[in-house]
Amino acid sequence: MNLFRFLGDLSHLLAIILLLLKIWKSRSCAGISGKSQVLFAVVFTARYLDLFTNYISLYNTCMKVVYIACSFTTVWMIYSKFKATYDGNHDTFRVEFLVVPTAILAFLVNHDFTPLEILWTFSIYLESVAILPQLFMISKTGEAETITTHYLFFLGLYRALYLANWIRRYQTENFYDQIAVVSGVVQTIFYCDFFYLYVTKVLKGKKLSLPMPI
Repeated sequence: MNLFRFLGDLSHLLAIILLLLKIWKSRSCAGISGKSQVLFAVVFTARYLDLFTNYISLYNTCMKVVYIACSFTTVWMIYSKFKATYDGNHDTFRVEFLVVPTAILAFLVNHDFTPLEILWTFSIYLESVAILPQLFMISKTGEAETITTHYLFFLGLYRALYLANWIRRYQTENFYDQIAVVSGVVQTIFYCDFFYLYVTKVLKGKKLSLPMPI
């Protein structure tokens, strides 16, 4: 654990809380991609199955439980509690194009060919692209609510801070996880255009819009 890892965790947690509060207070999940949230629920479930086999610390265990609980709560709100407000007509990204390739890649490229390790690797690969349905949805609708953009910003910040965490760990511990680093770089790249628009538009009080998909 170092400062970058801790701040990354806080940024990740803040993003999730912002999204939950947005849905609960507005009683609406308009503008939120249910497909992205399902993918994140799959990510956390696959990654944290070691809750039953590997205890690291109270902090680590609590964060894992919170991530899983929040992700499934978000999915429940979108597809059950506030289902009438869910905009499925715009949430049309083909998630099988993300799940199938990352699952195959997890079988082919992993640290150890065991069930838990393959699931962990799959979660790393899938997380790197799980936000694409949300970005695709914004590009189709043409704009996003301010709270939604804040959620995306803190998610992107979490990945950027984790990159700094890996650099720090390499410097201090000589530790380098190629799978996590490469996947994290790919995920951060997806946020780069969003970061620019966030700084130039959202922070100046303008509505964020992304180019329409080709």
